[in-house]
Amino acid sequence: MTIPNCPQCESEYAYEDGLNYVCPMCAHEWPINEEVEVVVIRDANGNPLQDGDTVSVIKDLKVKGSSSVIKQGTKVKNIKLVDPEDGHDIDCKIDGFGQIGLKSSVVKKI
Repeated sequence: MTIPNCPQCESEYAYEDGLNYVCPMCAHEWPINEEVEVVVIRDANGNPLQDGDTVSVIKDLKVKGSSSVIKQGTKVKNIKLVDPEDGHDIDCKIDGFGQIGLKSSVVKKI
């Protein structure tokens, strides 16, 4: 197996250290397996979502810690996709509710 040159300084003296390659010339470290997993977040209909999209809620949602309900058909503008926390992969602001996390399975892209 050949060890690649350092991507930062192009030094040929890089070596393996655990799960990383290390360059002794510039101290740059990079992973041996540079496989980056691209996660595509999709709405309830299977359409891919992106930051800034406008979506619509497809069913009534009870707001945890409150007696409020987000009604079906509520439009949510300018969503932000985030790493899933408890399944909530959309961060957004809804009028009357404030900042809230939603699951992509309960919205559809408009």
